[in-house]
Amino acid sequence: MELVCPAGNIEKLEYAYNYGADTAYIGLKKFSLRVKADNFYEDEFNRVIDLKKRFPGKRLFCALNIAFHNQDVKAFMDNLDYFRQYPIDAFIVQDLGMVDILQKNFPDAHLHLSTQASCMNKNAVKMYGKLGFKRVVLGREVSLNEIREIKDANPDIELECFAHGAMCIAYSGRCLMSAYLTGRSAQSGFCSHTCRWDYDLGLKTESGAKKIELASDAQMLAAAEKALAEGKKLSPADAKALAQSGFLILQEHKRPGEYFPVFEGDNFTAILSSKDLCMIDHLRDMKEAGVDACKIEGRMKSIYYVAMVTRAYRHAIDMLEGKISEEEAAPFIASLQEVPHRETTTGFYYGRARADETTVGASDSPYELAGTIEKKFTSEEEDKIFANGAALEKARKDEIEAMHPNMRAEVEKDLEQNPEKQVLGCKKIPGYKLYQYNSLNKTTKGTELELVSPDVLSKNLSGKDYIFVNSKNGTVLSWVNPDHDCAIYTNADISEGTLVRTKDEGFVEGQVRTSGR
Repeated sequence: MELVCPAGNIEKLEYAYNYGADTAYIGLKKFSLRVKADNFYEDEFNRVIDLKKRFPGKRLFCALNIAFHNQDVKAFMDNLDYFRQYPIDAFIVQDLGMVDILQKNFPDAHLHLSTQASCMNKNAVKMYGKLGFKRVVLGREVSLNEIREIKDANPDIELECFAHGAMCIAYSGRCLMSAYLTGRSAQSGFCSHTCRWDYDLGLKTESGAKKIELASDAQMLAAAEKALAEGKKLSPADAKALAQSGFLILQEHKRPGEYFPVFEGDNFTAILSSKDLCMIDHLRDMKEAGVDACKIEGRMKSIYYVAMVTRAYRHAIDMLEGKISEEEAAPFIASLQEVPHRETTTGFYYGRARADETTVGASDSPYELAGTIEKKFTSEEEDKIFANGAALEKARKDEIEAMHPNMRAEVEKDLEQNPEKQVLGCKKIPGYKLYQYNSLNKTTKGTELELVSPDVLSKNLSGKDYIFVNSKNGTVLSWVNPDHDCAIYTNADISEGTLVRTKDEGFVEGQVRTSGR
């Protein structure tokens, strides 16, 4: 079973490949439903080409899954020469108007139907196959039993299904809520994630809405009003009448006076925050049902998310296919809980009841990503960096020595009280190696670090076992930030692409913090 993973920018593409993705999917410019992902621009196609050479056999899919307006089609045609420079193996589209354009201009690339097209039955899959689609990414509302029937009827068409990530409370993600409240259309890639916001629930009255006020003139709500007044639960019939009455409304905390109507249908709920999908323990069921490729959601997620989720599913699939043992895979699968996530569900695969479950709060994790290891410096590069540090340290000492005695005494006193101000060149230590470090969060020296890589579950690095160094001038750093030229000097053997993480002191086991959206 193929593992298809998200890549919102060039860095995430590299980590997706490195941590086990068979295929990564990207978006180009404004033609993807994840406009807020960095997506790919300018001459990044050169870096993508280099990555595919570094990771032979890995594939690249391009999401062109917006609903195209006339001006979007024109803009795409105007950029054809640019898009042709990317080594794209398949395009993921929902708009049938793009089929002929892509077939004529990218004859070697496959066509994959986006989940946005809401394809969920065997006849529809067959029809898309006749139009030239090699693969269908099924709507997320399909069950495993339905997938089995679809595959039996269409054995030559590949089926791809989401196995992990955030889900919309909407039909195959075709949500209008963001556009309604913020003017930012999810169907054009500008989703503001309004389903994750904080709302008060109320009912319409002549004067507006209050949190627990009922519309006294609505005959059909009389029983509900009486039950609520007495502090009782509504009967199923009364609750259904209330939900389908059209009187229910939501008010978002930061938008007082703006009301969003709620309507509950027989077979759907259109709002509120869904649990995250997680099928890592059910991949065998997916494979036996006929799923050819399992997909991870998350082009807007962090490098840490992409790498860790990809690694977990890589080990789970390798275990499923007999490449590694259950004992080898288990700790990597368990590490999925160390990734930011909400409560999880199996979605519609085993029945709609689980898909209807909602949750509150932002995604959470016990760790923060501190940085990444980019490369190991050569011995010649190390010598040059340390020589720079020695020269700066000597220059500073000479500067202090040349000062007036009174001024020198004041400077020396200040340095004694604030040792972080001292200019110290990093000295060579036997057995230590210097690695280029990409700092992503502020980290002070002495902080215990954890190293995570594709095949190393985690490895602790004590605060005494490394030194932060300025990678250009060779001086010792007491803390690092994303804007620092930084290296890490340690006796640990670290592979390129290793993630460096720290414990999040604010994390509480069993609790999901609700700050953020």
